[in-house]
Amino acid sequence: MKIKSNFISYNTADESLLVPAGGSDFAGLIKGNATFGAIISLLKSEITREALIDAMLERFDAPRETIEKDVDSVLAALRETGALDE
Repeated sequence: MKIKSNFISYNTADESLLVPAGGSDFAGLIKGNATFGAIISLLKSEITREALIDAMLERFDAPRETIEKDVDSVLAALRETGALDE
């Protein structure tokens, strides 16, 4: 899975944004924190859920269960908005 090519991500010091650049039924933006931004960054290339979780575990000092919940929450939001190419 990966982010569809018609979505653009932008990171600031405090938040991350994902917006459609056209060709999407979703007309808005998705805003998140640094964890969201890290997940989006990893989803710019093809990656599995398990590889995504493993990469997040290397990057953040958090229990696996917390990382799994965060990843699943972001993936659900991306599916809901049509931003995820599976």
